[in-house]
Amino acid sequence: MEQTIRPLIEQRADPFIHKQGERYHFIASVPAYDRLELRSADSLSALATATPTTLWTKPEHGVLSELIWAPELHRHEGVWYIYFAAAPSREIRDGLFQHRMYVIHNASDDPAQGDWSEPKSIDTGMDSFCLDATTFNHDGVLYYVWAQKDPAIAGNSNLYIARMETPETLATPPVCLTIPEFEWETRGFLVNEGPAVLIRHGRVLITYSASATDENYCMGLIWADAHTDLLNAANWHKSAEPVFVSDPSRSIFGPGHNSFTVAEDGETDILVYHARTYTEIEGDPLWDPNRHTFIKPFTWDSEGFPRFGKPSLTTAP
Repeated sequence: MEQTIRPLIEQRADPFIHKQGERYHFIASVPAYDRLELRSADSLSALATATPTTLWTKPEHGVLSELIWAPELHRHEGVWYIYFAAAPSREIRDGLFQHRMYVIHNASDDPAQGDWSEPKSIDTGMDSFCLDATTFNHDGVLYYVWAQKDPAIAGNSNLYIARMETPETLATPPVCLTIPEFEWETRGFLVNEGPAVLIRHGRVLITYSASATDENYCMGLIWADAHTDLLNAANWHKSAEPVFVSDPSRSIFGPGHNSFTVAEDGETDILVYHARTYTEIEGDPLWDPNRHTFIKPFTWDSEGFPRFGKPSLTTAP
């Protein structure tokens, strides 16, 4: 009988897991939004009890002094990079926080060791609310994908892509890949955010999260042929339906802000995401600490698209 899934790690939102050889590294937003914290283990299950290491703590003042959100750990040419967003205050202007995107790096073999650099701002050419950066290599090119507000487009954030000159700088202007347009992307807020990249079956696939961060939060999917120009928006396609949604029957709500890894066998694809187990949230959902990290294996359909199943169950259907 199918078992109901349980959190891997409680009170960790925006989870990201990087597998380096046989070692797993986990990073996520912490409830206090005040630091970058890493835990490492030799298996996915062992991450639950691994001792966290604080890599960087926000300063008391300045542009990075509040709301440290959605860190991701990446490795490019033997160097570790953490991409994250930070704000100068908790002030909301025109309905938005004031986040900008930053990166730090470390040349040690082990990301929990060595010295991390001072944060460097990543300039996208648009000075507006932005966050949730991820990177990926494809055909020898490094790409940057993120969420940002365009003042000319209604809503909170859209998804953009650019080629990178270095792991800390962009080489091309932003290309908009998707904006909130469907009903399931515009519940509470008009949001496309939290991109995560998979390259499989001749396609570059990007999942993303949509709507408010309560039970309406869900995941969408865009994709392009792996051999086309990824910086041409016309080459991207978008699912008209969400691919991962709440399961009220088993009390898993708002699944999203996902990442991907592989199981210990090196073959089984694993979906990493956060969700809540209740809907009775007092105040702004962002200040509710109980977005928990979940993981589950997923499969692929006959056309080469991911089948994530229900967030409440341990496997896809």
